[in-house]
Formats: sequence, structure tokens, C-alpha cells
Amino acid sequence: MSPDVMVIGEAPGGDEDVQGRPFVGKAGQYLDKWLSAIGLSRDTNCFIGNVIKCRPPANRDPQPDEIDACIPFLKRQIAIIKPKFILTVGRISSAVLSGQSAGIGRLRGRTYNFEGIPLIPTYHPSAVLRDPGLRAPVWEDLKRLKSELDAIKNGN
Repeated sequence: MSPDVMVIGEAPGGDEDVQGRPFVGKAGQYLDKWLSAIGLSRDTNCFIGNVIKCRPPANRDPQPDEIDACIPFLKRQIAIIKPKFILTVGRISSAVLSGQSAGIGRLRGRTYNFEGIPLIPTYHPSAVLRDPGLRAPVWEDLKRLKSELDAIKNGN
């Protein structure tokens, strides 16, 4: 498998902690539908991971020292996988990898660069499940990802 896209979230949730795999709960099932809509699948051309490798206590936001401890592992994963594109989902992963401190509503809508790899931030699937009004912006982000990925694959 040589993934075209690496999807990066924040940290494992409860279902992920039990199964030892990222995005396997309701948010993960929703993410799979997003990916399928633009021709991606975790089984063939997409790798899914997280900034933090362990679930924070009480599912709280990761602390800066926890991010600092885990980021070398994520950077190594990215170096090994060599994705053509990174899709960050949610505020934490988007801020960490874009190098910007703005909220996700301000980060999305642009393409950033992470160590030479184009990166598109979007809302987290769990946020969209809570607020269906976020579907339209996510769909715009996914269409842009597909368009930019196709351009890279076609040598443009």
C-alpha cells in the first residue's frame, strides 16, 4: 500500500483505545464515507493516524508536552508513508501541523505545507455529527483535496 493521503486526527477516542486502531467509532465510520465520496479508502490509498498516540485522560485536549512527546513519532510515520497529501481533521491536528494557532473555522479553506507535503485542514467528523451545518464546508474541503490531489498525480 502506498497511500496518496494521510488523514491525521487528534488522539484516540474510547473505541479506538479498545480496538487499537484509529477512527473506528461513529466518527471513523463517517470519515470513511467522506473518503469514499472522493475515491479514497483506508484499505487502499489512505492512511489514518493521530498526533497523539495514547488517549488523554477523560478524553481531554492533549497537553503541549504530550504533543511534543508524540510529534517525532508522527513525523517518522509521515516520512515512511510519504503521502502526496495530508488531510487534518479537527482543531488540534490542524493547528499543530499547519503551524498556525487559529481555530479550525479560520484554518480551513486554505492549503498549507507540512515539510514539503500539501496539507488541507477540515472539521473533525465528530463535530459534523454534532453540527450538520458543517457538512457543506467539509464537502468544499474534500472537493479541493480531490482536485489538488488529482493535479499532483497528473503532474500539474
